[in-house]
Amino acid sequence: MELQITGTHVNIDAATQQYIESKINKLTKHLPDIIDIKVEVTLEKTRSPQEHFLVRATVNSGVADSVFHGEARGKEINLAVDKLVDVLTRQLEKRKGKIYDKGRGNPAVRGKYEAEENQTMRGRVVKTKRFLMEPMTLQMAMDEMENLGHSFFLFLDTDDDELHVVYKRQDGQYGLIIPRVGD
Repeated sequence: MELQITGTHVNIDAATQQYIESKINKLTKHLPDIIDIKVEVTLEKTRSPQEHFLVRATVNSGVADSVFHGEARGKEINLAVDKLVDVLTRQLEKRKGKIYDKGRGNPAVRGKYEAEENQTMRGRVVKTKRFLMEPMTLQMAMDEMENLGHSFFLFLDTDDDELHVVYKRQDGQYGLIIPRVGD
């Protein structure tokens, strides 16, 4: 992640720069694939002394090509940076939730995003489950699928002693897959 900090009408000393870096770097825990962040600190002459410092930030994320903007004002630079980090955290968490809910980008949200050069791979098995299959009827399999909250269920049919898959369709009905070995 690249971080650029600039000041307009204000000199940013090493301690302030380090404070900004430490606060901004915490944003990566909310959305791990941040490409760069640009922070601009401005000293403005305002009527209210509580709003002298304006801190703006732009966050470029590699997840779904998202760009986030935020700004905050404060009496001191550190207070404005704290407010800005809160604003950006809310935005990143909201976006993270949307990506997770839609089922897109889950690996990125969970911090398992691979670099672009590895995206030519189709995928890999990250979890293997083994379980004992007891013969059951189609109705029992549908009930078990609903109890587990899954969208499909593999079961051993009691009628023909073969594996079948029952699944929930988008229209709310059920589908049944009966595999057969080639002739």
